[in-house]
Amino acid sequence: MRIGAHVDPADPLDAAAARGADAVQFFLADPQGWKAPAARTDAAALKASDVDIYIHAPYVINVATLNNRIRIPSRKLLLTHARAAAEIGARALIVHGGHVNADDDIAVGFDNWRKTFAYAEKEGGLPLPVLIENTAGGDHAMARHFDSLARLWDAVGEFGAGFCLDTCHAHAGGEELLDIVDRVKAITGRIDLIHANDSKDTFDSGRDRHDNLGNGKIDPELVVAAIRASGAPAIVETPGGIEGQSADIALLREKAGN
Repeated sequence: MRIGAHVDPADPLDAAAARGADAVQFFLADPQGWKAPAARTDAAALKASDVDIYIHAPYVINVATLNNRIRIPSRKLLLTHARAAAEIGARALIVHGGHVNADDDIAVGFDNWRKTFAYAEKEGGLPLPVLIENTAGGDHAMARHFDSLARLWDAVGEFGAGFCLDTCHAHAGGEELLDIVDRVKAITGRIDLIHANDSKDTFDSGRDRHDNLGNGKIDPELVVAAIRASGAPAIVETPGGIEGQSADIALLREKAGN
């Protein structure tokens, strides 16, 4: 059972040690910006470490959109981050499912995801798994509601796309956590990573605000059950720094490991 945390990118291995984490997730560049990642001086240490490394793509990436000024740079930046993540030995790159605008045909958004993987293949292929993450808000999101997720997987499943299940996003997005692993796997056939987060907000709120396990609106036993059922590694993206995340990791290790 590999359990870790989303940490500051300055010194991920030190952050892992401070939290007793088996894994870390971090950004390689400004999550709200379009700059390509810079080379890391600790790349060799990251690759050699027994800590599992996961990279989260910038939030600005939206490969589903019909807006060419966002979609085309998003495709390119996603591939750039995938290559940079592979350079440091990351196990996967996580990216949000994205959305289209209210007046757009949502079917085009799903096809734009297909074109993103086709573009990557044309450019030499993805050097590591890309995990599409479910999201909390938006009525025109690719991966908020599971009926949309099914349409997305019809478009990208053939390319070997991976899936990251965020428990806060599912709760806030209106998907019950009870038996959620079975429902996801019926669509995707896989869960590669779990973002084990509580939610500050109520069910189907559409609000993406994480909380520490047991402090929010989600029964932590449902998060534990999802980890157990999936057999996937878990990353907490919770507040409270070392103290808060260490407590969340300890809770998951105690409950999910039994």
